[in-house]
Order: sequence, then C-alpha cells, then structure tokens
Amino acid sequence: MAGSDGRRICTESCDKNVELRPALDFCRFVGCQTSKASRQKKNIMNFNTKVIHGGQHHESATGSVNVPVFLTSTFAQKSPGIHSGYEYSRAANPTRQALEDSLASIENGARGLAFGSGLAAIDCVLKLLNPGDEVISVDDLYGGSYRMFVRLFEKYQLKFTFVNFDDVSKIESLITDKTKLIWLETPTNPLMKLVDIKAVTELVKGKDILVAVDNTFASPYIQNPIDLGADIVMHSATKYLGGHSDVIAGALIAKDAELGEKLHFIQFASGGILGPHDSYLVLRGIKTLALRMQRHSDNGLEIAKYLENHPAVDQVFYPGLKSHPQHDLALRQMRESGGMVSFTFKSGKKEDAISFLEKLKVFTLAESLGGVESLANHPALMTHASIPAEKRAELGITDDLVRLSVGIEDKDDLIADLEKAFKS
Repeated sequence: MAGSDGRRICTESCDKNVELRPALDFCRFVGCQTSKASRQKKNIMNFNTKVIHGGQHHESATGSVNVPVFLTSTFAQKSPGIHSGYEYSRAANPTRQALEDSLASIENGARGLAFGSGLAAIDCVLKLLNPGDEVISVDDLYGGSYRMFVRLFEKYQLKFTFVNFDDVSKIESLITDKTKLIWLETPTNPLMKLVDIKAVTELVKGKDILVAVDNTFASPYIQNPIDLGADIVMHSATKYLGGHSDVIAGALIAKDAELGEKLHFIQFASGGILGPHDSYLVLRGIKTLALRMQRHSDNGLEIAKYLENHPAVDQVFYPGLKSHPQHDLALRQMRESGGMVSFTFKSGKKEDAISFLEKLKVFTLAESLGGVESLANHPALMTHASIPAEKRAELGITDDLVRLSVGIEDKDDLIADLEKAFKS
C-alpha cells in the first residue's frame, strides 16, 4: 500500500509498519519482502538464509556440514583429461568453489570469483580492456584503486576520467565510442557519496559499456548492484564479507555466465586466486554477515547522530542522516546505511584530528574496515596517502577528516570512547 509521501508501506508478516525501499522491493528489515509468496513458490531464499545455504552443499564423501579445506594443488585423474571437474587448484579448488558459489548467491549473480585481494579482483576487471579503451570512474574512491588506475594501467594506454557522479545526466557528455567501463563506488571512500546505480546503468543501456560497482562499503546485505543493472560487483572481501580482520581477499560477481567465464579465464591465466584456507575463512564470515551488518548499521547510525550534535564536529558524512545530501537516494537504493562514518572538525586543524585519534581506546587506530572491532583512520595520512595532496584537496579529503569503521561493540561504550577523546 502507499504512504502519504507516495512510498509503499510494508504489510508483510514482519509486523513492522515501516517504509519500503522501493527500488529493491525490500522493507528495511531484510528478511521481509512484499513478494514473499512468489519467492516461496519459486523456492528462492531470503538473504538471511542465503548467507548460510546459498549455493552450498554438504560434502558428498562424508556428509560434512562445513566445507572442508582442500589443501591440495592437484587432483587425481582417471584417464588423461578424465577427472571429477578439478584438475589443478589455480583453475578450481572445492573450497574456493564453495565460496564463489556463495558469492554469486548473495549478490544475485551468475558467477562468483575469489581473489587473493580486492586489488587483484580490480586488476582482473581492467584486463578485460584493450589499449586505447577509456574508463569513467568516480572521483572519490579508495586510494589503492586510484593508484592502480593511474600508476599501473595508464602506461598500458588505458585512459581514466575521474568525475563526480552527483548528477548522472552530466556523465553522458563524457561517453565516447572508446568508453568501455564505468567504475563506481557507492558509498564512496571516504566521503560517503552515493551514486545512483540504476540511473548509470540506464544511461549506458544498449552501449558496449560495462558497469562495475565496488560494493565493499555497503556489502550484499545492504545493496545488490546487479539487481540495479550493474554487470560486475567487486568486494574487498577482507572487509565485511570476512568480517574478522583475519584474511586478505577479493571477490568479483558477474551478472551473466559469459562475462563470468571471461573473468575466470583472466583469473586462471594471471593467477591471482584465493587459497583454500582463506576461502574457508571468508565463507565462514559470510554466514554471519546479516547479523553483523545489522549491528554495524544500528551502531553506525547512533554514532553519526552523536557526532552530528557534537560541538567540536563540523561535517558528518553518513547516508543514514537526513542531513546527507543524498539521503533520499539511500532510502531508494540501500536497505540500511552501514557502519562507515566520516567527519571533520570545526577547527579544520590536522592536529586536532591526530590528537583525537591518538586518544581513542575502544576504537583502534588502524587501516582497513569492516571487522567486528571498531577502527579509526586518518585518510590523508593513511588509506588515501597515495592520492596527491592537491587531488585530495579538490575532492574534499581534508587533513582534519577522520573515518570510522563502527564495529559491533556496545554503542554506549563506543560513544563514551569518542567523548573522552574529544574532551581530553
């Protein structure tokens, strides 16, 4: 049914009278969908079930509930070329295959691929391109992605254009017959800008242009770019998918099987695979993804509200706040707002940011994000130091900017820790 503002209201059995996320046909409670009856008829799992059972099977020889860690480089063959589907672990390994099947399931794609890092996954996407091809990318993006684009792939005659995607209609003038890839992050790192994924994919519909989305900050629990028209989803699985700061991994999910096979060939030929033990760790992390992301999101919103009302804070960057300029897009495109929060100081001083970070006790000063523990980071000196200072200034990555990865601890303890760091 429709609410007073035109948004549909959830009437499903979750017994919550809350706004529906219309672009995704989800209410903000991820297990509840308006199409529940039709999904059950088609035997389609809801997300909370997918993270545990999606694409998974009990091990056939023993019935093991957990996928075993297949620590083997090669597999016996009955006759030359006659085998069980596994020949050599660079091409395929049963543990990695289980993870890749799970990735495809939770992102609603046709093929999942697991890599040794998020950057290895991005490297694989760029190898779909040829010299002379052009890439249009968001301007506010992870420093490692920028470094790879500019310092590695530009010398192979790929052209990168970095633009603000706030107004998608302005992107059309940048598209040429050489444009082959649009690279998106949403929310972006570290300024939490959003990109209207559906609008971008509609813009290039019918053109020979791939749309790839770095979905690391959101995770599949919050956002599914393939459902919005994207061709490729990328994750630094080190972050929310793994969730415990104990593994380095990357992931790609392809919208269709043909594209998935092309990416798999590049992965096989280049060798940037994820090992079986690390595959097991990421797969184990995915099983609790829904539980963790809801807590990350709940805590993230409380921290963002606290910061927004703090006298020492100037700007807070968090899509769940009504003050965020793209809050309406967040309601349409995302089920929750996640655990990433950035903010600046009213003083504008780098020294204040550094002093604040040094005094934190519960938040750990460290790079990375997405683990169960809360982390704090200074982008200009840490994760985005590879971006030239003048470029950072142009983007708004100021020297007083702090980025928080809000964990799953008790929110009162987190707020108390921030308060002490502000006061002392």
